[in-house]
Amino acid sequence: MDYQCIEVRKTPERVGIITLNRPERKNALSIKLRQEISICLKDWVDAPDVGAVIFTGAGGSFSAGFDLKEFSKPELMEEIFTSSAKYHRDIWNFPKPTVAAVKGHALGGGFDLTTLCDIRICSESAVFGHPEIKFGAPPLFTPLRWIVGHGMARDLCLTGRRIDSSEAYRIGLVSEVVQEDSLFDRAVQIARTILEAPLDTLSVTKRYMIQDAGLGFEESFVNEHDIPFQAAIPKK
Repeated sequence: MDYQCIEVRKTPERVGIITLNRPERKNALSIKLRQEISICLKDWVDAPDVGAVIFTGAGGSFSAGFDLKEFSKPELMEEIFTSSAKYHRDIWNFPKPTVAAVKGHALGGGFDLTTLCDIRICSESAVFGHPEIKFGAPPLFTPLRWIVGHGMARDLCLTGRRIDSSEAYRIGLVSEVVQEDSLFDRAVQIARTILEAPLDTLSVTKRYMIQDAGLGFEESFVNEHDIPFQAAIPKK
């Protein structure tokens, strides 16, 4: 498929790369861009040549958030909602590991995109924040609090303040801060390390990461321990 708002490629090591490609708009997440991500991820669910996916941005930013020009058009509101609802769920429920490689702005919806990925790394230029609360748009709280905890997530969502790469690392939002010229290579290296594990094992692990987010110990232990073990026991 010919994409207009994203660039897509695959490496020989089965790493799929999705580059948000609207640098003139700081990779704002337009309806079309969100729809293209959903289409790409659907194509890659069963693709044998894609075992992990990297999200990154063209130009100097990851993403400055949703395309505010679209919000000024009432006739687009239903399509804005439906594309947003689908895109967020498609990323969260994607059955293969995902890595966000962040440089520059990751604001609003761009910040949300990073929290929906399994692993986040960033360059020293990265800036995260939820400025949309100042304009009457509630940010996504739950994916963020799963990563940084309730207190810090409440702080970031309610104040809308921006944090730099150092603070992002300190609070556990990102696992590494690297120089910008090595950001992409490091993301690919992480994806390759992930793919040293069998794909079936990664699929099972990713499935219970998605399913068990709100469960207590006993329910999650059944999913993460009992069911995989029972599946491995030879049938009599």
